[in-house]
Amino acid sequence: MELFILAFFALGYLVLGGADIGVGMLLPYLGRSSEERREVIAAIAPFFLGNEVWLVASAGVLAGFFPSAEGGLLAGNYAVIVALLVSWVARDMGLWLRGRLPGARWRLGCDAVTVVGSWGLALSWGVLLGHVLLGIEGPLALLPALAVTALFGTHGLSFAALRLRGGLRRRAAVLSGGSGEVRTYALTAAALVAVGLLAGLRLSPVPGTAAATLAPVVLALIPLLVGSQAWVWWTFRHRVTGPSYL
Repeated sequence: MELFILAFFALGYLVLGGADIGVGMLLPYLGRSSEERREVIAAIAPFFLGNEVWLVASAGVLAGFFPSAEGGLLAGNYAVIVALLVSWVARDMGLWLRGRLPGARWRLGCDAVTVVGSWGLALSWGVLLGHVLLGIEGPLALLPALAVTALFGTHGLSFAALRLRGGLRRRAAVLSGGSGEVRTYALTAAALVAVGLLAGLRLSPVPGTAAATLAPVVLALIPLLVGSQAWVWWTFRHRVTGPSYL
């Protein structure tokens, strides 16, 4: 049961959070002007904070249920974890602060921070997953990291194609064959789930003494999380029509 809970949150983050990471990575390609980039950001704006809840929940479950696995995961990966956290904060800062002050330079700077933070997130997850899956360290760790980063980017493109309209949608659908964004999104989501499952099998966490006590509490909270996430997705289910949100 504890492994199911961890897999549920971790895989949910990879699929949902991976989409907004990918969109942030490719923001300069998707949006050629400040106005276009604002519209692209609107495609992920209602979702990215909710998606991060899945990551926070995954970290909490890992620390509470599998403390030994948490220690093993952090050992030797401190630099990657720090890079991941800094990138996470930078990406969110760029998204939140973009519209707080007027001026083209300010918006361009925030867009740059968003892109760099998104690439940092993707590469950090790639290095971490590559280390867990293959045990690769050093310069060679960049190879699986780049593969995972490309997967995030493709996933983000398919999500953007599902959310945008007109020329922005056509730009995002470059890998989806025009109208195949649903198929591409499903394939990239399945690939991220496969990577996450393989990493979980390699990690082989052993539940701690508190797992049996905490599991019923977490199970009771899961319907609330899923329900709130479903409500957000239903509310913002339509394609983006302009630079709204945030």
